[in-house]
Amino acid sequence: MENKNNLTLSLFADEQMKKEIEKKIEELSGQIEQHNYNYYVLAKPVISDFEFDKLLEELIKLEKEYPEFLKSDSPSQRVGGQITKEFKTVKHKSPMLSLGNTYSEADLTDFDDRVKKTLHTEYEYVCELKYDGVAIGLTYKNGILVQAITRGDGEKGDDVTTNAKTIKSIPLKLHGHDYPNEFEIRGEIFMPRKVFDELNKEREEIGEQLMANPRNAAAGTLKMQDSAIVAKRNLDCFLYFILGEDLPFQSHYENLKAAKKWGFKISDHMKKVSDINGVFNYINHWDLERNNLAFDTDGVVIKINSYDQQKMLGFTAKSPRWAIAYKFKTQRVATILESIVYQVGRTGAITPVANLKPVLLAGTTVKRASLHNADIIEKLDVRIGDTVFVEKGGEIIPKIVGVDESKRHAHSYKVIYITHCPECGTELIRSEEEANHYCPNSLACPPQVKGKMEHFVGRRAMDIDSLGAETIAQLFDAGLVKTVADLYELKKEDLLKLGRMAEKSVNNLLEGIEASKKVTFERVLYGIGIRHIGETTAKKLAYYFKNIDALKNATLEQLLEVGDIGETTAQSIIDYFTDKHTVKIIEDLKSHGLQFELSEEQLINTSDKLNGLSFVVSGVFSKFSRDELKKAIEQNGGKNVGSISGKTSFVIAGENMGPEKHKKAEKLGVKIISEDDFIKMIE
Repeated sequence: MENKNNLTLSLFADEQMKKEIEKKIEELSGQIEQHNYNYYVLAKPVISDFEFDKLLEELIKLEKEYPEFLKSDSPSQRVGGQITKEFKTVKHKSPMLSLGNTYSEADLTDFDDRVKKTLHTEYEYVCELKYDGVAIGLTYKNGILVQAITRGDGEKGDDVTTNAKTIKSIPLKLHGHDYPNEFEIRGEIFMPRKVFDELNKEREEIGEQLMANPRNAAAGTLKMQDSAIVAKRNLDCFLYFILGEDLPFQSHYENLKAAKKWGFKISDHMKKVSDINGVFNYINHWDLERNNLAFDTDGVVIKINSYDQQKMLGFTAKSPRWAIAYKFKTQRVATILESIVYQVGRTGAITPVANLKPVLLAGTTVKRASLHNADIIEKLDVRIGDTVFVEKGGEIIPKIVGVDESKRHAHSYKVIYITHCPECGTELIRSEEEANHYCPNSLACPPQVKGKMEHFVGRRAMDIDSLGAETIAQLFDAGLVKTVADLYELKKEDLLKLGRMAEKSVNNLLEGIEASKKVTFERVLYGIGIRHIGETTAKKLAYYFKNIDALKNATLEQLLEVGDIGETTAQSIIDYFTDKHTVKIIEDLKSHGLQFELSEEQLINTSDKLNGLSFVVSGVFSKFSRDELKKAIEQNGGKNVGSISGKTSFVIAGENMGPEKHKKAEKLGVKIISEDDFIKMIE
C-alpha cells in the first residue's frame, strides 16, 4: 500500500512539474514574440540582443527536453532548420490579381474620372508605397499562421509556410481577440537594403556572383530549401490587404489599422486622402523621399477605401477597377566618363570602376559606377570621354546603362582591358567559366593580402574586433605582417612604435588575437579564405572531414560527396591545399594553437556504428532537419552521398521523396529505410 501511495505521489509530482514546464514555455513564447513585435514592427526594442538570445536559448532547450509542448506558433520556429525539397502548388481562394500600371499623371486623372462617373458620390483614396519584393498571402485560423503562399501566376502559388515563419515581422500568433476566426492578409516580402549590401559583400568575399537587386535576392531566398539559411537572410514583410468574412470595418484603411494592433507590420507611410490632388501630393513627396527609405519602392498604389464602393467599381478580367499603381520613372542621368580604374578584391578579382563627372542621382551625388567586367565594357562599347547614361533603378550601386554616341568625340578609341594587375604588376588570368579577370599573386598583391586579413579577423570568422581595416593596413605597410599567421607573432614593443597605438589599444589587440585561438574549427576554416567557401559550406566541410588534414588530403571525388559542393568549389579546395605557400600558412597557424579539428564537445554522440556505410537522404523529415540527419550520419562514421548508385548502402526516405529516386533505389536493389529505422541503427 505504501509503495502504491509513493508511486501516486511521484506521478503527481511529475505531472505538476510538467504543468510548470508547459507554463514556462508559454510565458517565454509570449515574451519572445512581444520582443519580436517591439523590434521588427514597432522599431522600439526594450531589451538587448544578448538578453533576447538568452530567452530564445532557454525556450529552445525546454522544447527539446519536452517536445510534447512544442507548438507550430512557437517563436523557436523562426530559427529555421526544416528542409523543403519541393514547394507544393496551392490554388488561391481569391485570385491575386495584378494592378494596372501607369507612369502618367494624366492616366491617374482618367482613372479618377472613371471612379466619379461610376460612384456619383464622395469617396476616399488610400495611398500606399509599392514595395519591390515578393507578393505573399498569409492565412490565419484562430489567430495562428497556418499557410503562406506566393503570388505565382495569380491563380496558384507556392506554399512557403516554413520559410515565412522565419521572418520575424510576420506574426505566428496574433495579439488581442478581435480578429476574425479565419482570414487572409496579403503583402510583400522584401530584403532591406542594408541586408542586401551585407549579403553581396559576403558573396564578393568568397568570389560568388553578386545579386542584381534586393527584389531578386528576396525571391531567391524565399524559395531556398533550407529554412535555417532563410532565417539568416533577415527578410522583412509589409502587409497591405485583408480578405475574409467578419472583418471589423467596411473599409480598407481602418482594417489595416486594426491589423497593426493584431501584430502585423503595416507601413506608417500609408495615407488616406479625399481627392486626386491628395494622391498627386503623396506621389510628389515620395518621388523624392523614397531615396531615404531603408527598402526599395518603385511606385505608389492608389485604392478606393470603402469596400462597398470597391464592389460597385468591380473588376476587369485582369485587375480591379478600384485600384491602380503609379510607377516612378527609372532614375537616369547623363554625365561624362572621365576615367576607368581597376580595383583588386580579396580573392584577386578585378573590377573596373568608372570615374564620372559628379552628377545628382536619386538624392545623392554619384561620382563612380561599376562596369563589372571586360564583357560589359565590350558590350556597351563605353569609351573615355563618352557621355554615358547612369541609372539606379532597382539597383543599389549606380550602373552605366548606355552611351550617347551622338556626343562621342571623333578621336575616341575603344577601351583596352588591362592585362596586368594594377597593384603588383602580375599578369592577369581568366578562365572560360569566369566573367572576371584575376590576379594570381595572392600572397604578395597588397589589396589581396590586406583583404584576406580583414576577412580573417571578421566577426563571423576569428572575431578580432580590435583589428580594423586601418590597423591591418598600418601593420602591413610597416612590414609587421605579410600573412594572417604573422598576426600571432606580433610583439607589444613593435606595436607601441607605430603611430596611433597607445598601450591600452595594443593590449586590447593582443588580447583579441590570443582569444581567437579558441574559435572553433568551422569558423577558422571560413576565416582562412578558400575561394568559394562561405560560412555554411565551411561548416559542412568541418563536420564532414572533422579536421584540416582530412580535408587537405581529400580527393575531388570525396569532396563532391559533401552536400552542395560542386566541381568549382571542390577544385578550389584542391588548388588551395596544393599551393605550398598556403599550406605553410596553415602549418604556422597550427603551431600558434588555432583550432583545426572539431572539439570533443562537437564530437559528442559520435560513434563508428555506420563505418563503411553510405547514405542518400531524400525527402522531408519530422524528427530531424536534413542537415541534422546528415550530421548524425557523419557523427556515427557514415558517409553522405548526393546520388544513388549500386554502391549506396541505404536511402533514408522522408515525406515527398522524389519518385525517380525511389524507382532508381528499387532498380539497383538499394534498401530504403525510414527516419525511425535510422534512429534504431544509431541507438
